[in-house]
Amino acid sequence: MALYNFKKITVVPSAKDFIDLTLSKTQRKTPTVIHKHYQIHRIRHFYMRKVKYTQQNYHDRLTQILTDFPKLDDIHPFYADLMNVLYDKDHYKLALGQINIAKNLIDNVAKDYVRLMKYGDSLYRCKQLKRAALGRMCTIIKRQKQSLEYLEQVRQHLSRLPTIDPNTRTLLLCGYPNVGKSSFINKVTRADVEVQPYAFTTKSLFVGHMDYKYLRWQVVDTPGILDHPLEDRNTIEMQAITALAHLRAAVLYVMDVSEQCGHSLEEQVELFRNIKPLFANKPLIIVANKCDVKRIAELPEESQKIFETFEAEGFSVIETSTLTEEGVIQVKTEACDRLLAHRVDTKMKGNKVNDVLNRLHLAMPTKRDNKERLPFIPEGAVARKKRMEVDTPRRKLERDLELEMGDDYVLDLQKYWDLMNSSEKYDKIPEIWEGHNILDYIDPDIMRKLEELEKEEELREAAGEYDSEPESEDEEMMEIRRLAQQIREKKKLKILQSKEKDTRGPRMPRTAKKVERKVLEKEMTDLGLDMTNKDDAHYVRRSRSVTRKRKRDESETPKSAARSRSSSRTPRDVSGLRDEKMVKKVKVMAKKAQKKMNRLGKKGESDRHIFNLKPKHLLAGKRKSGKTQRR
Repeated sequence: MALYNFKKITVVPSAKDFIDLTLSKTQRKTPTVIHKHYQIHRIRHFYMRKVKYTQQNYHDRLTQILTDFPKLDDIHPFYADLMNVLYDKDHYKLALGQINIAKNLIDNVAKDYVRLMKYGDSLYRCKQLKRAALGRMCTIIKRQKQSLEYLEQVRQHLSRLPTIDPNTRTLLLCGYPNVGKSSFINKVTRADVEVQPYAFTTKSLFVGHMDYKYLRWQVVDTPGILDHPLEDRNTIEMQAITALAHLRAAVLYVMDVSEQCGHSLEEQVELFRNIKPLFANKPLIIVANKCDVKRIAELPEESQKIFETFEAEGFSVIETSTLTEEGVIQVKTEACDRLLAHRVDTKMKGNKVNDVLNRLHLAMPTKRDNKERLPFIPEGAVARKKRMEVDTPRRKLERDLELEMGDDYVLDLQKYWDLMNSSEKYDKIPEIWEGHNILDYIDPDIMRKLEELEKEEELREAAGEYDSEPESEDEEMMEIRRLAQQIREKKKLKILQSKEKDTRGPRMPRTAKKVERKVLEKEMTDLGLDMTNKDDAHYVRRSRSVTRKRKRDESETPKSAARSRSSSRTPRDVSGLRDEKMVKKVKVMAKKAQKKMNRLGKKGESDRHIFNLKPKHLLAGKRKSGKTQRR
């Protein structure tokens, strides 16, 4: 688990944004209406509140910045040195110090102006004191413009740094540029570091993770290091030096045997000698990379002696190739095993081990006599052991039979069935009919039972049990049957009559066309009919426009109930009411229930409603010339 999470540092706004955010928040969160005729203590409190709120807002934001950024004296030395290399420790501390000074200055300004505001005797003077206080606070923040911008850049870079745990199990790759460090980390972890055929492709630290022996390991890829004095090294190289100095890791010093990196073996050995003090108290393995191009055995004798010297000094030399993956797993395994052993040795040398050992007591029993007492082994265990040691050929498995027989092998599992009669192993399985097993319904005594049943039936027939005449029906039953027959015949006649009846009436054919009145009267006149004064004829009424509704004549009271269709339907307003008295009562209740809805219907949610009928601050006065001071 990582010790620090730099990604959670709050964003540092620029000076202009800082001021805008704070003043707009003050405007939104504090009262905005004040009048000169208010009591003076109310006016003072109004402006004091604005000054105090602004000061508190600045104070909280600046405190958040100071709290989120790591303090170099409190964090791990690896991160402290890394931040010194990347951001310059003096500049970093100076920026945070200036932010802290600005916070204190703003607190003092607010305190002074609140004290002065207690003696303000008018709205104008209190307002001017408020303006002066807020102006001085904003000026203090404006002067911190460069510090805020620097801290924002530091925050962005910190959030992009890899999460390295200085105390966990770590493999550290180092060496000249372009010797194959990034290719190695890509092979053993899930990292995806850029690999290119030129130097200094890797310009910062990269971390990958892997599993070994059910433990989590981190592999750190460092930028390439050149062989020159420490003070001449640039920021990229100093990151690698910082990791070597502070991380408790197994160091893999990668060398390019083929010298394709542009540096000879002698230069790589010289760099190893220069940074060797950084390898103190760390497991070290020398990785001779790119053996697919050239192996150590193919080198000249002088170069081979270099590696022989390393082995004589106790350093492991392993040939690898990240292209063919030869030796990669061997390097990983040996480095992890040596680092685990080294960590155990380190813990055993520490003070904590003594505290643990003091709590443990190992009992060592002493001999009471010289009699030899052999261990007791139960007879069952001895017999089982003997059975296991017998050299009888083991039972052939189906897999062995398949390998022996090849294509002729057919899987036969029925021979392993455990049946009472072994000859039934290959009998046909009972068939299933309608979801039931036929054999479940087979009775072995079925034929004997059938014979007994047939004999019983013969005896019954002989006794005349089935020769009895049907009982004669009584007169009541006969009457019922006769009436039922008449009802059926009557029903059939009714059905036939209804089928013969034409209930739909005459219908116009679909091909019929509308005939105009003039055409119809002309044709009838030609045939010899008198077609004058036919305005009330039936064909005139039917030929009116369908779109224009015919005025309904006042209907007369029907003479008979049979001819009236509407006489059986009661009006809706009196439906279900007993008498005239109840009708009047219902109308009064409906009127009362509608009163509230009528009153509320005069205004809605979207209507503009002014509660105070004469709001002076909205309708009176005019704006003076000049700026509008909203703050």
